[in-house]
Amino acid sequence: MSDSKSGTSIKPRHFKWSVNDLVATITLNRPERKNPLTLESYRELTDTFIALQTIADVRAVVITGAEENFCSGGDVHDIIGRLIEMKKAEDRTRLLEFTQMTGDLVKAMRACPQPIVAAVDGICVGAGAILAMASDLRLGTERSKVAFLFVRVGLSGADMGACSILPRIIGVGRASELLYLGRTMNGVEAEKWGFYNRLCTPESLMHDANELASMLAHGPSAAHAMTKRCLHNEWSMPVDEAVDYEAKMQAECMMTNDFERAYIGFVEKKTPVFEGN
Repeated sequence: MSDSKSGTSIKPRHFKWSVNDLVATITLNRPERKNPLTLESYRELTDTFIALQTIADVRAVVITGAEENFCSGGDVHDIIGRLIEMKKAEDRTRLLEFTQMTGDLVKAMRACPQPIVAAVDGICVGAGAILAMASDLRLGTERSKVAFLFVRVGLSGADMGACSILPRIIGVGRASELLYLGRTMNGVEAEKWGFYNRLCTPESLMHDANELASMLAHGPSAAHAMTKRCLHNEWSMPVDEAVDYEAKMQAECMMTNDFERAYIGFVEKKTPVFEGN
């Protein structure tokens, strides 16, 4: 990653942002309404994840919500109300612009080289569930509630890449059930189905998420970025093509100083200090 920018240069207005020890924390911060997204926060989140492609002092990201909820999806009045107005005006162009804009957030999250850890408590529904889905790792609580609610408002489950990404996390049958029915998964079921990597207590959630993110941040971050890139790019590749692709990517990693640092650490019986280059 380029060192042209610093994480402190990001100053969002529609969510909280902090950087500590190479880990950035994004906190959706409208707790009185369970942290819904607005048009402005969609755009600002997308811009933030794009900016992270050139920020060297952030090597992992935690995304969470304020005060015991993750995200209640798109704001009913700010977003749904406006979409109904567009529908009444038969403005298909603006409707498509909106759906493409929301999809741009997922694309920015997947293109962001840093691993993203979602720390999910409480409500995680609609676009909030998509944010968790688009993250690389997910920690949740037993009391959390995850639902892809689009069918409940008369829309398809095909929103922001859900029909592509969710089956790869939990399987086609389970994803189909959630996307057709719009029903809620509690935390225990979400872990059982593989949506969560593991469950935490509400009290330990942020500590555990930051600990995981810190482990990633202090690892070989250039190699982690390559792993993320390969996980994404190989979804549509035949196996033989993926093997050849990984050979090229791994050879690139072997040119990094972190690869040499790991070898020297092994020889000297010391823990290597990875610097991301």
